[in-house]
Amino acid sequence: MEAIVSHDPPVPESRHIVESIWRAAVQAVDSKRLVRQAIRVDGDQLLVAGQTIPLAELNRIEIVGAGKAGAGMALGTEELLAQLGKKVSGWVNVPADCVQPLKSIHLHPARPAGINEPTEAGVAGSEEILRRVASLGEGDLCLVLISGGGSALLPAPIDGVSLSDKALTIRRMSLAGAGIDELNCVRRQLSRVKGGGLARACRAQWMITLVISDVIGDPLEVIASGPTIDFPTEPQRALELLERFAPGLEGIPKPVVQALLQQISNIQSAPPAARVSGNSRTASEKKTLQHVSIIGNNQTAVDAAEREARDRGLDVRVVGVGLAGEAQTVGRELADECLRLQPTITRRLCLISGGEPVVKVEKRSGPQKGGRNQELALAALCRLIEQNAAGITILSGGTDGEDGPTDAAGAIADDAVAQAAAQLHLDPRMYLHDHNSYPLFQQTGGLLITGPTHTNVMDVRVALVHPPG
Repeated sequence: MEAIVSHDPPVPESRHIVESIWRAAVQAVDSKRLVRQAIRVDGDQLLVAGQTIPLAELNRIEIVGAGKAGAGMALGTEELLAQLGKKVSGWVNVPADCVQPLKSIHLHPARPAGINEPTEAGVAGSEEILRRVASLGEGDLCLVLISGGGSALLPAPIDGVSLSDKALTIRRMSLAGAGIDELNCVRRQLSRVKGGGLARACRAQWMITLVISDVIGDPLEVIASGPTIDFPTEPQRALELLERFAPGLEGIPKPVVQALLQQISNIQSAPPAARVSGNSRTASEKKTLQHVSIIGNNQTAVDAAEREARDRGLDVRVVGVGLAGEAQTVGRELADECLRLQPTITRRLCLISGGEPVVKVEKRSGPQKGGRNQELALAALCRLIEQNAAGITILSGGTDGEDGPTDAAGAIADDAVAQAAAQLHLDPRMYLHDHNSYPLFQQTGGLLITGPTHTNVMDVRVALVHPPG
């Protein structure tokens, strides 16, 4: 993975430095690398995330999963299990630009590149995964590979709700500023695979889930909507969330509302012992031995960025891991912190943070193209320009190489971008107001373009502050 920033003039040294630090963060959470640290064949035993399975007892290994890191995780797993030959097979749903031929595992193009929404192709892939795990039995291991983006890549709507109904609902909430936890609550209620649905369908003797987390705090039930994590059904909360983000349920398809109301009614009429879950398979009936392990997260990436910055002889401050909030606010606050610290330093200072803010998109008459990282960087740029700042470079990038429905991973705000905007008579404030960050950075040479990185642990931001003068 090589980061490329769009530019025509020579790239400033500060930009090279922040790119290199950001790239080190992404490399530390490379999906193949993380899987190799979790899986090992040792003599007559298979070791997976601290779990030991005697090879003599193992009939089949079925590898399934979904996520932006799915291709790298699948490739790494296949290489590690190559000596087990025909025992290994699998199916993993991934973005179309991540598909590559593997010997034992089929990588299924479940959605187009750069469009993080479920598709009918994704439904077909999810149905195949459900069929495969249901075919397993005694002596079989189901190895589940889950990473960020898995919710959109593993769609299986409940009866009575179409994929378009579900997609319209999630899009309406997302545009209104709903966070991933809120989106996933609704997704779980409208899915046959999320919220433990995949685990309930599985009949293998063992199920081990390896997770690369893209969620603040690493809640297992939230990452990819928790396909192997049994979670209480929450139709009442889901309905309340819809009413919050779509007042009067405007724009929410009727089948979705009717399905949630029916689920609420079913819970109210059910015996007390059955009210905590909508599962068709109880814990006493379940024979599959389960284990879930997080093998990489935002902290892993931020730690690597910090090491790289120190190795480069920079003073370093980690200003937050797992930060949320609105992208413009986070961008302005990061710029303000750089401005506050700049007069106090005598050596170059690197600020590092991680997390995943949201963009609350308000409708405008003109085009609106960008992503949360580009919007964050643009907000920071506007603040730096307001303060006539110099010597500050701020990079914000998604570790998956995607930022909104664009070909960019994020953007960089620095003196060069500010100068280019002035020379082209562009007003960054208007682009920020319109949520139209991509064209501004495209014209000024500030886009960060990497292509797919085969991982996803949210975003990493790197700022480099030079001493004044």
